[in-house]
Amino acid sequence: AMLLAYQPLPDGPRLAVIGNSAALGWLAVDAARGEGLEVGEPTDLGPQAEPADYLTAVASAMDSAEVDAVIVIFAPPVPTAVTAFAEAIRAGAQDAVKPVLTTFVADHGMPNLLTVRGAGGIVDRGSIPSYPDPERAARALARVRRYAAWRTRPASLVVRPDGLEVGRARELVERWMTRSPDGDWLGDLEAAELLACYGIRVVDFREARDPDAAVAAAAELGYPVAAKATGEMWRSRPDFTGVRLDLWRDTAVRRAYTDLAELTGNAVVHIQKMATKGVGCVLRVQDDPSFGSVIGFGLSGTIIDLLGDRAYRALPLTQAEALELIDAPRAAPLLDGQAGPGRTIGEPVDKKALAVLAQRISALCDDLPEVRELSVEPVLASPEGAAILYVRVRIGPEPSRFDNGPRRLV
Repeated sequence: AMLLAYQPLPDGPRLAVIGNSAALGWLAVDAARGEGLEVGEPTDLGPQAEPADYLTAVASAMDSAEVDAVIVIFAPPVPTAVTAFAEAIRAGAQDAVKPVLTTFVADHGMPNLLTVRGAGGIVDRGSIPSYPDPERAARALARVRRYAAWRTRPASLVVRPDGLEVGRARELVERWMTRSPDGDWLGDLEAAELLACYGIRVVDFREARDPDAAVAAAAELGYPVAAKATGEMWRSRPDFTGVRLDLWRDTAVRRAYTDLAELTGNAVVHIQKMATKGVGCVLRVQDDPSFGSVIGFGLSGTIIDLLGDRAYRALPLTQAEALELIDAPRAAPLLDGQAGPGRTIGEPVDKKALAVLAQRISALCDDLPEVRELSVEPVLASPEGAAILYVRVRIGPEPSRFDNGPRRLV
């Protein structure tokens, strides 16, 4: 925060490291390279460096067209007066248009000796923050660099997908809110109907309440089908206890219905058309107290959930943000058929279809503030597209906001 508040943004990733400790200089270099910054060998002034050496080195880096930011390390090997060194660093960085940050005798914060005072003694621009070790300084600079790079990108507009039935969707939500003024989870068929208004098609399914209805549903949908238990405890179980897949004949459907109904004690069983095999993904929208509605994306699976490998963006999504969202999780290379450098495990999926799905969800939640939670899980991503197997939607009263606009920096 101090780096953003008191120093200019870097124009590029090129970093110069200056200091009187070779070991600390190389720690800064290694940390910076690990964060994606470009840095050569550190400028080692040696343990006997004088204030004039710092002034010359910092001023030279400020004047260099090959440097975008500077980390200055001052770690005296023996106790010594530090005022002259601080004045030299400040003088070398004076009126700079490049950010300067330090590890100044391992101080943390804004050392008084590196502070520029404005009217009334207020800390002013040009003050140089200090970090307790050069690795932290490098990490802070890398984050600010990513922010600066984001600031330079051209603005991306929110492009609404085609084929949206906004009026129909609002009629449905108003009807359901009249039924449940305090809000509630929609039924599975209701959720699918709402998403269909925004061109989001759940793989066709029917609700069956007896074996004959299950067989009739399978015949109507066309084989092969899947039978799925209903109820919260049976959703997305990793052991697939509540699912029977690849059912090719009526006897198999009848047996699957009977088994699942007895297992769950619930007569309602979903019969669903089998979808193309693919990589399981999850898209969820939920409220964040600071940002309003945010959309999260990640691959599905127990291990992924435990690791928390999810990416988030504020709504509404721009076209560029939707594409970035799909590529953001650490497990995203699996969508490209990769499991690591040189390890191909399959064909790349249609990531554009996932991005379009995210845009349609964004439009729905932006148009219908009564949608408090939405979960699309799983989505099977394949080279042929994205097949949605299940959706959950909770509606409720529109939350109170202090402003009426989207939470977006312009």
